[in-house]
Amino acid sequence: MGFQGVYYNSIDAKGRASIPAKFREQLKESSQEDVLVVTQDRCGIVAYPLSEWEGFLEKFAQLPNDQFREDLYFTTVTPATHCTFDKQGRIQLPQSLREYCQLDTDGVRDVVIVGGAQKIQIWNKTRYIEMLAEAEQRLAEDRQKRFDLGL
Repeated sequence: MGFQGVYYNSIDAKGRASIPAKFREQLKESSQEDVLVVTQDRCGIVAYPLSEWEGFLEKFAQLPNDQFREDLYFTTVTPATHCTFDKQGRIQLPQSLREYCQLDTDGVRDVVIVGGAQKIQIWNKTRYIEMLAEAEQRLAEDRQKRFDLGL
């Protein structure tokens, strides 16, 4: 399974985000799952199919008990929540995650939903545009690597 594409959307007053139909279809075809595990990542929300999340947890359990593991637990595992789709293809984004990525604060409800291969990313639209500009600038500084890839 590989999620691809960029979709502009908004969350409703109850904090629900509509996941693109294409992503929901891929999820159902590949794993018969209707559950996503959502957590925080780099000032955004990331949603994993349940099977991907369980695979991560297996790898996580094998990590040594060190600061990296504690930090990963605190920032990624602890805020994770299981979300199911409603009949309109929406998931309820927890208030804590909406606050983390500055959604639903001061009237900000515009989101960008991005396919990230094995995960789905949900960004505050303003933050996404900033990150995209930063990435494009870094790529412009090293055009040879893109050329080597045939781009």
